[in-house]
Amino acid sequence: MSTARAAAVAGAAARRELDALLISDLVNLRWLTGFSGSSGAAVVGAGADGARSFVTDFRYRTQVVDQLDRSWTTAIASDPLAGVAAAVTELVAALGGGKLRVGFDDGTLTVRAHARLVELLPETAVLEPAGGVLEALRAVKEAGELTAIRAAAELADAAFTQVVQRGLVGRTEQAVALDLEVTMRNLGAQGSSFAPIVAAGAHGALPHASPRDVPIAPDTLVVIDWGAQLDGYASDCTRTLATGNLDPEAREVYEVVLRAQEAALAAVRPGPTGREVDAVARDLIDAAGHGEHFGHGLGHGVGLEVHEAPRLSKLGEDSLVAGNVVTVEPGVYLPGVVGVRIEDLVVVTEDGHDVLSGLSKDLTVV
Repeated sequence: MSTARAAAVAGAAARRELDALLISDLVNLRWLTGFSGSSGAAVVGAGADGARSFVTDFRYRTQVVDQLDRSWTTAIASDPLAGVAAAVTELVAALGGGKLRVGFDDGTLTVRAHARLVELLPETAVLEPAGGVLEALRAVKEAGELTAIRAAAELADAAFTQVVQRGLVGRTEQAVALDLEVTMRNLGAQGSSFAPIVAAGAHGALPHASPRDVPIAPDTLVVIDWGAQLDGYASDCTRTLATGNLDPEAREVYEVVLRAQEAALAAVRPGPTGREVDAVARDLIDAAGHGEHFGHGLGHGVGLEVHEAPRLSKLGEDSLVAGNVVTVEPGVYLPGVVGVRIEDLVVVTEDGHDVLSGLSKDLTVV
């Protein structure tokens, strides 16, 4: 797996007319090499025969042997940046000298680290901004990645079902959020994909509300947004539940969001851009008079990170392709009144899509 991914990175570097690519972001490193430690960097030479060097520190001497395949040349350095510079220097020598264009991720490499690399690298090695190379490759999931994400979604569904069966009314938002986290861990998750959102009543009008030490009241809506981290991969799902009888406005908002979510979900397939899928939900919400109450994008990619490419939003220029995993999560938020969000995790397939979230979206009273 690591060998094939390194070859893909080398090919992408060559297409950008780079001689090598420096990978320092830890999530990208895990995808590329399998390394799950907290300190490391890799240098991949362009082309089919490009060098593959990995540098980490003493703490991971054993781990790097266990996690990286033999296609990588590994080095242990007290200063990983100095190790990277040494690997690039060796690459310069192997190519017979001359100018070497080294791409780096300008979205994640810090200014301080960049300045230090400039000091350490030979004058013939020139750092070139090259952000997004691995993120674009990661956006198209392999079969094993889809299996891992599906398992994370199934675990998250099971945890949610158990927590909801224990009731909501009278429990605090914080207690329900903690119950979700603990239940996911008990079911085998490494942890939560993100801190769960549990927001009742008017608090649900905050899209990223933090759970409060406030009891959940009867006869209101509760937004619950959660996900599990399993084998490195994330899931993401949102359901909005009722705790009794609802006033007409709250019920109407729920129905609007559900129609928009199902329409956008039906539009997920290879071909349309993220902007076009976003517009399906946005147009329906606009027509219902709630355009100003839907201010975030329709969705985002999910994988090793809970937010990654591609984007389903007004800014989503990339076309969906088979292997993308995205959320479809429209919401309507009436300040001081109520909020509703409904979210499914979806795989783009060759002929449409496959929904990984298995929970009902019918308005459920708990």
